[in-house]
Amino acid sequence: MVAARREHRRGQDWIGPELGVPARTVSRILRRHDLPYLRHCDPLTGDVIRASKTTAVRYERDRPGELVHVDVKKIGRIPDGGGWRAHGRQMGSTAARKKARIGYDYVHSMVDDHSRLAYSEILPDETGPTCAAFILRAAEHFAAHGIAAIERVITDNHFSYRKSNDVRDAMTAMGATHKFIRPHCPWQNGKVERFNRTLATEWAYRQVFTSNANRAAALAPWLHEYNTRRRHTALGGLPPVSRLSPT
Repeated sequence: MVAARREHRRGQDWIGPELGVPARTVSRILRRHDLPYLRHCDPLTGDVIRASKTTAVRYERDRPGELVHVDVKKIGRIPDGGGWRAHGRQMGSTAARKKARIGYDYVHSMVDDHSRLAYSEILPDETGPTCAAFILRAAEHFAAHGIAAIERVITDNHFSYRKSNDVRDAMTAMGATHKFIRPHCPWQNGKVERFNRTLATEWAYRQVFTSNANRAAALAPWLHEYNTRRRHTALGGLPPVSRLSPT
């Protein structure tokens, strides 16, 4: 169990079923060996880097499409040949590297509150037209998986969501109500915030990529695994598709 944790950097809810051992037993063994919680560790190296806050208040909508969460995760682009994760932090210290300014990818994501079905795209910015077009494509993707109608969409208060006519028109076209979280309360958009952390841990930083194109190509296979096979503690160890009607 300890070896599996160190190799795969996964928790008891993954290790237990893989080894045929109750998750609580795995948890006790990991604590007995003083292994830190995954949320405190760097996703690539496993080194302890931080502590995190959790909340005891949890909720879940009754049916798919009743509420979806939308957000954008900004991640640094990878230079050809690999960045500092491939070559060490000293790589970013040269004047040429600092001047290059490779820029960022904007990973737009939508997560269904009830089923946790997720859809993501890597886009060049987070402007209103880009956000609106993504929301419409995500709704089409959800419809193809049995979520025929989206009733509410919750986002943060970024101006691309709050001030964009394109986003407003997208909501009207979907027949959905646009909800905003209270300022400085990101936990109200918690389903997609948690997904962003998983996305970073298990896709963006789980392995060393030698180009931005390689990382981008790995997103779709990872999403398929996330939606169809990856066990979710909140879903009783089942994947999101287990809560959707066959189409």
